[in-house]
Amino acid sequence: MRYKVSHRTRFRYAHPVAFARCNLRLQPVEWSGQTVHDHRLQLSAGARIVGTRPIGYLGHVTRMVVDKPSREIVIESIFRIDVDRPTPEPRADDPTIAEIAALVRASTDLGPEGPANYIYPSPSIPLDPEITAWCAEDLAADYGIVEAGLALATRIHASFTYDGSATAVDTAPIEAFEKRHGVCQDFAQIMIAGLRGAGLPAAYVSGYLRTIPPPGKERLVGADATHAWVVIWCGPVRGWIGFDPTNACLVGSDHIVTAMGRDYTDVAPIDGVFTGQDGQKIDVAVDVEPIG
Repeated sequence: MRYKVSHRTRFRYAHPVAFARCNLRLQPVEWSGQTVHDHRLQLSAGARIVGTRPIGYLGHVTRMVVDKPSREIVIESIFRIDVDRPTPEPRADDPTIAEIAALVRASTDLGPEGPANYIYPSPSIPLDPEITAWCAEDLAADYGIVEAGLALATRIHASFTYDGSATAVDTAPIEAFEKRHGVCQDFAQIMIAGLRGAGLPAAYVSGYLRTIPPPGKERLVGADATHAWVVIWCGPVRGWIGFDPTNACLVGSDHIVTAMGRDYTDVAPIDGVFTGQDGQKIDVAVDVEPIG
Protein backbone atom coordinates (compact mmCIF):
# COMPACT_ATOMS: atom_id res chain seq x y z
CA MET A 1 0.00 0.00 0.00
CA ARG A 2 1.22 3.50 -0.85
CA TYR A 3 0.21 6.40 1.39
CA LYS A 4 0.48 10.15 1.22
CA VAL A 5 0.91 11.57 4.72
CA SER A 6 0.52 15.19 5.80
CA HIS A 7 1.15 16.28 9.39
CA ARG A 8 0.42 19.98 9.98
CA THR A 9 1.08 21.71 13.30
CA ARG A 10 0.04 25.32 13.87
CA PHE A 11 1.21 27.33 16.89
CA ARG A 12 -0.64 30.57 17.61
CA TYR A 13 0.51 33.03 20.26
CA ALA A 14 -1.37 35.80 22.04
CA HIS A 15 1.74 38.00 21.77
CA PRO A 16 4.61 37.95 19.26
CA VAL A 17 7.28 35.36 20.02
CA ALA A 18 10.76 36.87 19.85
CA PHE A 19 12.66 33.59 19.47
CA ALA A 20 11.90 29.87 19.25
CA ARG A 21 13.98 26.73 18.82
CA CYS A 22 12.26 23.43 18.09
CA ASN A 23 13.24 19.81 17.57
CA LEU A 24 11.25 18.21 14.76
CA ARG A 25 11.14 14.40 14.67
CA LEU A 26 8.85 14.16 11.68
CA GLN A 27 10.99 12.47 9.05
CA PRO A 28 10.00 8.78 8.94
CA VAL A 29 12.70 6.13 9.17
CA GLU A 30 13.44 3.35 6.74
CA TRP A 31 12.01 0.32 8.54
CA SER A 32 11.37 -3.27 7.59
CA GLY A 33 8.44 -3.31 5.18
CA GLN A 34 8.33 0.42 4.47
CA THR A 35 10.11 2.71 1.98
CA VAL A 36 9.95 6.50 2.26
CA HIS A 37 9.69 8.83 -0.74
CA ASP A 38 9.90 12.62 -1.09
CA HIS A 39 9.84 13.75 2.52
CA ARG A 40 9.81 17.52 2.88
CA LEU A 41 9.14 20.12 5.56
CA GLN A 42 7.17 23.28 4.82
CA LEU A 43 7.64 26.07 7.37
CA SER A 44 5.95 29.42 7.82
CA ALA A 45 7.79 32.66 7.07
CA GLY A 46 10.38 33.48 9.69
CA ALA A 47 11.20 29.82 10.47
CA ARG A 48 14.34 28.16 9.15
CA ILE A 49 16.08 24.80 9.41
CA VAL A 50 19.59 24.75 10.87
CA GLY A 51 20.40 21.05 10.52
CA THR A 52 19.23 17.44 10.64
CA ARG A 53 20.92 14.51 12.36
CA PRO A 54 20.04 11.05 13.70
CA ILE A 55 18.50 10.89 17.15
CA GLY A 56 20.28 8.78 19.74
CA TYR A 57 18.00 5.89 18.85
CA LEU A 58 16.18 5.20 15.57
CA GLY A 59 14.99 8.38 13.89
CA HIS A 60 15.93 11.87 12.73
CA VAL A 61 15.79 15.24 14.47
CA THR A 62 15.66 18.51 12.53
CA ARG A 63 16.51 21.76 14.34
CA MET A 64 14.23 24.68 13.51
CA VAL A 65 14.81 28.27 14.59
CA VAL A 66 12.47 31.26 14.55
CA ASP A 67 14.38 34.48 15.19
CA LYS A 68 11.90 37.03 13.85
CA PRO A 69 8.91 38.17 15.93
CA SER A 70 6.02 35.86 15.05
CA ARG A 71 2.48 35.29 16.28
CA GLU A 72 2.04 32.12 14.26
CA ILE A 73 4.35 29.22 13.38
CA VAL A 74 3.21 26.53 10.96
CA ILE A 75 5.14 23.28 10.44
CA GLU A 76 4.01 20.75 7.86
CA SER A 77 5.65 17.39 7.18
CA ILE A 78 4.66 15.76 3.88
CA PHE A 79 5.81 12.46 2.41
CA ARG A 80 4.81 9.41 0.41
CA ILE A 81 5.55 5.97 1.72
CA ASP A 82 5.17 2.38 0.53
CA VAL A 83 4.19 -0.08 3.27
CA ASP A 84 4.33 -3.80 2.53
CA ARG A 85 4.44 -5.42 5.93
CA PRO A 86 2.49 -8.65 6.44
CA THR A 87 0.88 -8.85 9.85
CA PRO A 88 3.01 -11.32 11.85
CA GLU A 89 1.52 -14.26 13.71
CA PRO A 90 2.69 -16.34 16.68
CA ARG A 91 4.63 -19.43 15.64
CA ALA A 92 5.30 -22.69 17.39
CA ASP A 93 9.07 -22.15 17.14
CA ASP A 94 9.07 -18.63 18.64
CA PRO A 95 11.61 -18.14 21.45
CA THR A 96 10.14 -18.22 24.94
CA ILE A 97 10.09 -15.30 27.37
CA ALA A 98 13.00 -16.90 29.28
CA GLU A 99 15.03 -17.38 26.10
CA ILE A 100 14.56 -13.75 24.99
CA ALA A 101 15.56 -12.47 28.44
CA ALA A 102 18.74 -14.56 28.28
CA LEU A 103 19.55 -13.53 24.70
CA VAL A 104 19.24 -9.83 25.44
CA ARG A 105 21.47 -10.08 28.51
CA ALA A 106 24.16 -11.60 26.28
CA SER A 107 23.74 -9.05 23.46
CA THR A 108 26.64 -6.69 22.72
CA ASP A 109 24.84 -4.73 19.97
CA LEU A 110 24.65 -1.08 21.09
CA GLY A 111 23.44 0.29 17.74
CA PRO A 112 20.10 2.12 17.42
CA GLU A 113 18.23 -1.19 17.13
CA GLY A 114 20.36 -3.10 19.63
CA PRO A 115 17.95 -4.79 22.07
CA ALA A 116 20.13 -4.11 25.12
CA ASN A 117 19.27 -0.40 24.80
CA TYR A 118 15.64 -1.13 25.62
CA ILE A 119 15.63 -3.29 28.76
CA TYR A 120 16.32 -0.55 31.33
CA PRO A 121 14.10 2.13 32.90
CA SER A 122 14.03 5.37 30.91
CA PRO A 123 13.14 8.98 31.78
CA SER A 124 9.40 8.56 31.19
CA ILE A 125 9.09 4.82 31.92
CA PRO A 126 10.41 3.86 35.37
CA LEU A 127 9.89 0.31 36.54
CA ASP A 128 6.98 -0.11 38.92
CA PRO A 129 6.27 -3.29 40.93
CA GLU A 130 2.49 -2.91 40.54
CA ILE A 131 2.69 -2.71 36.73
CA THR A 132 5.28 -5.48 36.59
CA ALA A 133 3.08 -7.82 38.65
CA TRP A 134 -0.04 -7.06 36.59
CA CYS A 135 1.73 -7.67 33.27
CA ALA A 136 3.48 -10.81 34.57
CA GLU A 137 0.22 -12.76 34.23
CA ASP A 138 0.84 -12.86 30.46
CA LEU A 139 4.63 -13.21 30.64
CA ALA A 140 5.32 -16.64 32.11
CA ALA A 141 8.83 -17.88 31.37
CA ASP A 142 7.73 -20.69 29.04
CA TYR A 143 5.31 -18.62 26.91
CA GLY A 144 6.26 -17.85 23.32
CA ILE A 145 7.31 -14.23 22.98
CA VAL A 146 4.91 -13.25 20.18
CA GLU A 147 1.92 -15.00 21.70
CA ALA A 148 2.66 -13.44 25.09
CA GLY A 149 3.10 -9.94 23.64
CA LEU A 150 -0.23 -10.17 21.83
CA ALA A 151 -1.96 -11.47 24.95
CA LEU A 152 -0.64 -8.54 27.00
CA ALA A 153 -1.62 -5.99 24.34
CA THR A 154 -5.10 -7.53 24.20
CA ARG A 155 -5.52 -7.43 28.00
CA ILE A 156 -4.48 -3.77 28.13
CA HIS A 157 -7.03 -3.00 25.43
CA ALA A 158 -9.75 -4.82 27.39
CA SER A 159 -8.82 -3.38 30.79
CA PHE A 160 -8.27 0.29 29.95
CA THR A 161 -10.58 2.96 28.53
CA TYR A 162 -9.43 5.31 25.79
CA ASP A 163 -9.98 8.81 27.20
CA GLY A 164 -8.23 11.83 25.74
CA SER A 165 -9.07 13.97 28.78
CA ALA A 166 -7.70 11.59 31.43
CA THR A 167 -3.97 12.17 30.98
CA ALA A 168 -1.40 14.65 29.67
CA VAL A 169 1.79 14.20 27.70
CA ASP A 170 3.84 14.00 30.92
CA THR A 171 1.54 11.64 32.83
CA ALA A 172 3.54 8.87 34.49
CA PRO A 173 2.68 5.27 33.50
CA ILE A 174 1.65 4.39 37.07
CA GLU A 175 -0.88 7.26 37.14
CA ALA A 176 -2.53 6.11 33.91
CA PHE A 177 -2.37 2.51 35.16
CA GLU A 178 -4.21 3.40 38.37
CA LYS A 179 -6.84 5.42 36.49
CA ARG A 180 -7.36 2.67 33.92
CA HIS A 181 -7.91 5.53 31.45
CA GLY A 182 -5.58 7.15 28.93
CA VAL A 183 -4.49 7.34 25.31
CA CYS A 184 -2.15 5.39 23.03
CA GLN A 185 0.95 6.91 24.64
CA ASP A 186 -0.16 5.73 28.08
CA PHE A 187 -1.08 2.22 26.94
CA ALA A 188 2.24 1.83 25.13
CA GLN A 189 4.27 3.04 28.11
CA ILE A 190 2.38 0.79 30.56
CA MET A 191 3.05 -2.21 28.33
CA ILE A 192 6.73 -1.30 27.98
CA ALA A 193 7.09 -0.89 31.75
CA GLY A 194 5.67 -4.37 32.28
CA LEU A 195 7.84 -5.97 29.60
CA ARG A 196 11.03 -4.35 30.93
CA GLY A 197 10.02 -5.42 34.43
CA ALA A 198 10.22 -8.98 33.09
CA GLY A 199 13.69 -8.35 31.60
CA LEU A 200 12.44 -8.07 28.01
CA PRO A 201 13.59 -5.54 25.37
CA ALA A 202 10.69 -3.23 24.49
CA ALA A 203 10.75 0.10 22.65
CA TYR A 204 8.30 2.94 22.07
CA VAL A 205 7.31 3.72 18.48
CA SER A 206 5.85 6.98 17.20
CA GLY A 207 4.07 6.97 13.87
CA TYR A 208 0.77 6.97 12.04
CA LEU A 209 -2.16 4.61 11.68
CA ARG A 210 -4.48 4.44 8.72
CA THR A 211 -8.08 4.86 9.87
CA ILE A 212 -10.93 3.31 7.91
CA PRO A 213 -14.29 5.15 8.02
CA PRO A 214 -17.51 3.30 8.87
CA PRO A 215 -19.41 1.80 5.92
CA GLY A 216 -21.11 4.48 3.87
CA LYS A 217 -19.07 7.31 5.39
CA GLU A 218 -16.39 9.36 3.62
CA ARG A 219 -12.85 9.53 4.95
CA LEU A 220 -12.37 12.79 6.86
CA VAL A 221 -9.30 14.66 5.62
CA GLY A 222 -7.13 15.84 8.52
CA ALA A 223 -8.96 13.75 11.11
CA ASP A 224 -6.21 11.17 11.62
CA ALA A 225 -3.62 11.59 14.35
CA THR A 226 -0.18 10.50 15.38
CA HIS A 227 -0.13 7.11 17.05
CA ALA A 228 2.08 5.15 19.44
CA TRP A 229 2.67 1.46 19.95
CA VAL A 230 5.24 -1.04 21.23
CA VAL A 231 7.91 -3.11 19.51
CA ILE A 232 9.41 -6.15 21.20
CA TRP A 233 12.69 -7.74 20.16
CA CYS A 234 11.63 -11.33 19.47
CA GLY A 235 15.08 -12.83 18.90
CA PRO A 236 17.65 -12.74 16.08
CA VAL A 237 15.38 -14.54 13.61
CA ARG A 238 12.11 -12.62 14.01
CA GLY A 239 13.68 -9.30 15.09
CA TRP A 240 11.51 -6.38 16.21
CA ILE A 241 7.76 -7.02 16.03
CA GLY A 242 5.10 -4.39 16.68
CA PHE A 243 2.20 -4.72 19.14
CA ASP A 244 -0.58 -2.13 19.37
CA PRO A 245 -2.27 -2.23 22.80
CA THR A 246 -4.69 0.55 21.83
CA ASN A 247 -6.18 -1.70 19.17
CA ALA A 248 -5.28 -5.17 20.52
CA CYS A 249 -3.41 -6.18 17.39
CA LEU A 250 -0.06 -7.00 15.86
CA VAL A 251 1.36 -4.30 13.61
CA GLY A 252 1.02 -4.72 9.85
CA SER A 253 0.60 -2.51 6.81
CA ASP A 254 -1.80 -0.01 8.41
CA HIS A 255 0.97 1.31 10.70
CA ILE A 256 3.68 3.77 9.54
CA VAL A 257 6.84 4.03 11.67
CA THR A 258 8.34 7.49 12.20
CA ALA A 259 10.82 6.81 15.02
CA MET A 260 11.71 4.31 17.74
CA GLY A 261 13.12 5.17 21.17
CA ARG A 262 13.03 4.29 24.83
CA ASP A 263 9.89 6.35 25.50
CA TYR A 264 7.91 9.36 24.26
CA THR A 265 10.63 11.87 25.16
CA ASP A 266 13.04 10.27 22.66
CA VAL A 267 10.62 10.48 19.72
CA ALA A 268 8.18 13.35 20.44
CA PRO A 269 7.15 14.78 17.03
CA ILE A 270 7.85 18.38 18.12
CA ASP A 271 9.33 19.92 21.25
CA GLY A 272 11.28 23.05 22.03
CA VAL A 273 11.29 26.43 23.73
CA PHE A 274 10.21 29.96 22.92
CA THR A 275 10.75 33.36 24.52
CA GLY A 276 7.79 35.65 24.92
CA GLN A 277 4.66 36.10 26.97
CA ASP A 278 2.23 33.31 27.78
CA GLY A 279 -0.80 32.45 25.71
CA GLN A 280 -0.29 29.61 23.22
CA LYS A 281 -2.70 27.48 21.20
CA ILE A 282 -1.70 24.40 19.19
CA ASP A 283 -3.73 22.84 16.38
CA VAL A 284 -2.65 19.55 14.77
CA ALA A 285 -4.09 17.92 11.66
CA VAL A 286 -2.85 14.60 10.31
CA ASP A 287 -4.00 13.03 7.05
CA VAL A 288 -3.04 9.47 6.07
CA GLU A 289 -4.35 8.96 2.54
CA PRO A 290 -4.07 5.63 0.69
CA ILE A 291 -3.08 6.42 -2.91
CA GLY A 292 -2.44 3.01 -4.43
